[in-house]
Amino acid sequence: LGGSRREFAGAGEAYGIMASRATRRQLAGMEAAGRMARILGIDWGRVRLGLAVSDESALIAQGLASLPRSGEKRDAAAIARYVSEWQVGEIVVGFPRNMDGTLGESARVVQLFARQLETELRLPVHLWDERLSTQAAERTLVDAGVRRRARRDVIDRLAATIILQGFLDRRRVNACRPPDAT
Repeated sequence: LGGSRREFAGAGEAYGIMASRATRRQLAGMEAAGRMARILGIDWGRVRLGLAVSDESALIAQGLASLPRSGEKRDAAAIARYVSEWQVGEIVVGFPRNMDGTLGESARVVQLFARQLETELRLPVHLWDERLSTQAAERTLVDAGVRRRARRDVIDRLAATIILQGFLDRRRVNACRPPDAT
């Protein structure tokens, strides 16, 4: 995860991810067999982790949970339980770039977090630009008339849903592109 972005072109798809060759073969084999594992989306925060999960066809994201942070090992164990329960085959973690595209301290911490998840869970972990996802979630909840106290309980889950849906949409668009399109 810490290296360069690699273009993954497997089973007719082309999208920017960071994954090992073994992972690419595993995903291509799952697609060829007609079964796709769900994808877990994570909105990393210093206080809470928002979780969302895709449907089995990887078309639609839905909010799953908002977990209070309890230390790296416990957070990874909690995520592992969701991975097992929901039969997750990939993880997408929101990557908090600065508005000018540079990486700040939070982005570096998220890179380490993603690397830890990839190592411990032995699943591909993708970083997805999450700029303004929490603000979009906040606007959605305010527009829906959700009170401030109730927003606190769901904002991280909704932000994870927005992150994951963006990843799923981009993957689907890139899968539909002809191979020679840039």
